[in-house]
Amino acid sequence: MKEMTCRQLGGACDEIFRANSFDEMAALSKKHGVEMFEKSDMPHLDAMNKMRAMMHEAGAMEKWMEEKKALFDSLPEIQV
Repeated sequence: MKEMTCRQLGGACDEIFRANSFDEMAALSKKHGVEMFEKSDMPHLDAMNKMRAMMHEAGAMEKWMEEKKALFDSLPEIQV
């Protein structure tokens, strides 16, 4: 299992997510993003707008995902 923060995943806070795979980590981050969107949390909304802008640049989102997956892969396993 590995840990990443919302901020490490492109978000706006230091909430910690724990997951066994990058796909699982991404799903946890997405769920958190939806919760923050529903609360109209401005720092998270700003982070989401940056992500949306990236989606309009050819290859930018794929590069971003590769970088986040590489970061996940580089993190040490934790014991919970």
